Amino acid sequence: MPSVLCLLMLFGALCDHGQAMSREEKLRLRNQVVEMFDHAYQNYMDHAYPADELMPLTCRGRVRGLEPSRGDIDDALGKFSLTLIDTLDTLVLLNKTTEFEAAVRRVLSDVRLDNDIVVSVFETNIRVLGGLLGGHSMAVMLKEGGQHMQWYQEELLHMAKDLGLRLLPAFNTSSGLPYPRVNLKYGVRGPETRTGTETDTCTACAGTIILEFAALSRFTGDPVFEEHARRALDFLWEKRQRNSNLVGTTINIHSGEWVRRDSGVGAGIDSYYEYLLKAYILLGDDLFLQRFNIHYASIMKYISQPPLLLDVHIHKPLLPARTWMDSLLAFFPGLQVLKGDIRPAIETHEMLYQVTKKHNFLPEAFTTDFRVHWAQHPLRPEFAESTYFLYKATGDPYYLEAGRTILDNLNRFARVPCGFAAMKDVRTGSHEDRMDSFFLAEMFKYLFLLFAEAEDLPFDVEDYVFTTEAHLLPLSLSAVPHLSSVSPNKTSEVELDDSNFDWTCPNTRLLFPDPAFPRNLREPIRSAVDKSCPRLAPYREPGMGRPPLRAQDFMANNPEHLELLRRMGVSLIHLKDGRVQLVQHATQAVSAVAAEDGVRFMQEMMELSSQQQKEQLPPRAIQIVSHPFFGRVVLTAGPAQFGTDLSKSSTGVRGFVTVAEPYSGCSEITNTEYVQGHIALLQRGQCMFAEKARHIQKAGAIGGIVIDDNEGSSSDTAPLFQMAGDGRNTDDITLPLLFLFHKEGNILLEALKEYREVEVLLSDKARDRGVDVQEAGEDCLTEATTPTSFEPTTQSQMSTVELDESASEEVTPSQEEVSPAKDTSPAEVTPLQDEASSTEAEADLAGPKEERETDRREEPEDDTDSSSQSVDELLADWREDLEAFQQMEKDEL
Repeated sequence: MPSVLCLLMLFGALCDHGQAMSREEKLRLRNQVVEMFDHAYQNYMDHAYPADELMPLTCRGRVRGLEPSRGDIDDALGKFSLTLIDTLDTLVLLNKTTEFEAAVRRVLSDVRLDNDIVVSVFETNIRVLGGLLGGHSMAVMLKEGGQHMQWYQEELLHMAKDLGLRLLPAFNTSSGLPYPRVNLKYGVRGPETRTGTETDTCTACAGTIILEFAALSRFTGDPVFEEHARRALDFLWEKRQRNSNLVGTTINIHSGEWVRRDSGVGAGIDSYYEYLLKAYILLGDDLFLQRFNIHYASIMKYISQPPLLLDVHIHKPLLPARTWMDSLLAFFPGLQVLKGDIRPAIETHEMLYQVTKKHNFLPEAFTTDFRVHWAQHPLRPEFAESTYFLYKATGDPYYLEAGRTILDNLNRFARVPCGFAAMKDVRTGSHEDRMDSFFLAEMFKYLFLLFAEAEDLPFDVEDYVFTTEAHLLPLSLSAVPHLSSVSPNKTSEVELDDSNFDWTCPNTRLLFPDPAFPRNLREPIRSAVDKSCPRLAPYREPGMGRPPLRAQDFMANNPEHLELLRRMGVSLIHLKDGRVQLVQHATQAVSAVAAEDGVRFMQEMMELSSQQQKEQLPPRAIQIVSHPFFGRVVLTAGPAQFGTDLSKSSTGVRGFVTVAEPYSGCSEITNTEYVQGHIALLQRGQCMFAEKARHIQKAGAIGGIVIDDNEGSSSDTAPLFQMAGDGRNTDDITLPLLFLFHKEGNILLEALKEYREVEVLLSDKARDRGVDVQEAGEDCLTEATTPTSFEPTTQSQMSTVELDESASEEVTPSQEEVSPAKDTSPAEVTPLQDEASSTEAEADLAGPKEERETDRREEPEDDTDSSSQSVDELLADWREDLEAFQQMEKDEL
């Protein structure tokens, strides 16, 4: 067997490929990393502990059950002080030994693991079990040094074993694949514990167990944990597609059937590949390396299209499965460095770096032409991870500059007075009240290591392997005997052919014969990203004649329009949640001609809905610029269809906020002396948005912010919409009006309550203390690209259209979204194809939407002709993409 350390020797290859960064500058950046870590960690300890996470905008802890549910994201929270445990070994790496010792004592005295709460097996394993094992490794190392932790008697390891035993019931399946969730107190006992009913899990969820479980077995001498982790990996290997040697994204834990057959290296699969290679490094078992090599050859054959990494179908690997990439694949260049395959690592990293420079952060997903697909960025560390590994492999100072970019962007755009806030939208710079534990566990480790010299580190990192959560497990575990009573899977060993792979260390001198080698690889990729600026296709008329009433002219409160709808067999139903549903029954039309007009009208509505999403505007930003925020807090705001267009303003509108009286803004303002020259705060409801704008404009306001009165609403969970006009000409409104949901509005109101004078900047995107976040020339690359076209494929006898409306406000389908009175979901269009039935059908389309073009990857997204697809196919494609996005959130990933 080759030396376990062989794959790590690549990190020692240092050569000068450019202008070296001075030692003083590296020291300054290293100290800056420590200062940033202190800012995040101390705010968590001061304002959130013992909660699992810090909410940096509201400056309090996130406690599961007390905050509005975020769905699967909350499965990481188990009321076990997640962030503190996840950060333990980061404290040691950053030379904060005193803080580490205090943190360990807090964990031992305060943290409970027997909570009656359902958690993700995957997240709890990598974050909590991994954090306890990493902390134990550091405590043992410090104790052996003779100066610190002399009192330590493996208490963290005892906690880790307790947790491991609480996770084990999840593996009680016929396949050995774990249930995705487990109750910490009651295990998996069926519905009474709210677990045991799931049938599916992601490949990464089942395949990212071996490092932590094997380490736990070898630390404690109890083989049961490693046995269960190996059994799960064996099952996944047996279920790979034998022709392509690829695995799917989601698998049935009972039957082993692939539920989702798309395959890539990003969300849902990523750390499965990572753990195969790292299990070989940590445990020294050739079987893991053999399997990884087989998978890797297929990845490079089918998925890798340098610099892109595109998902394919496992049974038809030459058929692409999507036209976008998710941010989680950013870890892959780092894994390729471990493998010793440097060239594609350089190319993919460079593509990711250029996308980062375009948008300040990697969007959660981006298209193959490098536009924003999903605009969130929850401060993921994968790009920093690959940057560190590439620097260690090449010694190229270019990667130090990439690290500097990461630091600068975090400080400029994510730093807030109470920590660092995730980006709600990279296009506007708006924030989400979220700081995940992995930010402290991973981001600061990799950035510190990037800029640190060997003498800055309290131990030799080459003696450890990083888990997917960057926890440190000692390589000495490979010398601990494998105590398993289960014999290795000989069948798998026999059928593997590893003859195409070199078992020797890569020769770094041959990898870099020319100092300019990495630069020559990067140049064409940089040019490709820079020159990519596709334009949206122009609006096309439906082409089927014009009905008496055009869809873009329709107003739900216009009696004449309602009468025209009735004559065409279209009825209007006001739903309880504030939406308006249009339903067409052709048999109820006054004539056959009127019925045809009704069909055309409904088709226009659907065409307009599709066009609205293609032309959707990004949200606006409200940036608090006064003390003590200084531009560090940015709130996501919805625009209005009237008034100043902030996207055309280079400076935005800046001013102090004041609450208008009356707060509703539905009558003449009585506190004009306070409103004049200020930005007025208004409450949603009671009258039309345009009416509010006119009243505060008459009072001398320079802008307005409408705050939702629907308690608990948030841009985190509800899609934004544009505030509609009132059916009249709105050219007289010259000030900007923006909309905040209740949660974001409360942040602003609380700031006003505490500091009295609060100054904000209304703009299209956040400014960096008065400096534009992005150059104007880059604007075309910050557009959203999540259109969905729901065009009818046949003329149905009945169809429905659901729209949002205000109780007294105009429904305006000609814009992106219309104004709901209570509901905040975007306009929904649901064509029905059942000619005989008049039953209303509704589709849940409240998430990100996109039409997948799996068969025509070379065609521009905006030229899609959805008439070739049935509505069912469109909805199935959309749901598949939404599942992928939800899987990313669910898996930490």
